[in-house]
Amino acid sequence: MRRFILLVMGILLFTASASSPREVSFTQEDRDRLIRLETKLEEGQKALQRQIDDLRLTTQKQIDNLQTLMLWGFGILFSGMGILIGFVLWDRRTALAPAVRKQKELEEREERIEKALKELATKDPKVEEALKHAGLL
Repeated sequence: MRRFILLVMGILLFTASASSPREVSFTQEDRDRLIRLETKLEEGQKALQRQIDDLRLTTQKQIDNLQTLMLWGFGILFSGMGILIGFVLWDRRTALAPAVRKQKELEEREERIEKALKELATKDPKVEEALKHAGLL
C-alpha cells in the first residue's frame, strides 16, 4: 500500500512540474498576427464610428421631419379654428340681421304712433288725459 501511495505522489509531482508555467517567447509570426489583429480592430472601430454617424444623421432627419409635421399640423389646426370662429361670427350676424331690422321698424312705428297721439291730444282733452296718465305727456 505504501508503494501505491508513493507511486501516486510521484505521478502528481511529475504532472505538477510539467504543468508549471513556462516562459513563452513570441516569434515573428506571432508579432505579425498581433499587428494584423490591431489593424482589423482599428478598421472595425472606424466602421463602427461610421455606422454611429450614419445613425445620428438618420435620427436627426427623422426629428426634423417630425418637427415639420408638427408645425404643419398645428398650422392646419389653428387655421381651422380661425375659419370656424369666422363662420360663427358671420352666421350670428346674418341670423341677427332680420331681428335688428324688425326692431328698428317697430321703434319707428312706435314713434309715429306716439306723434299721432300727441297731435290728437292737442285737439281732444280725453286723449290728453289718457296720455298724461300713461306718462307720455
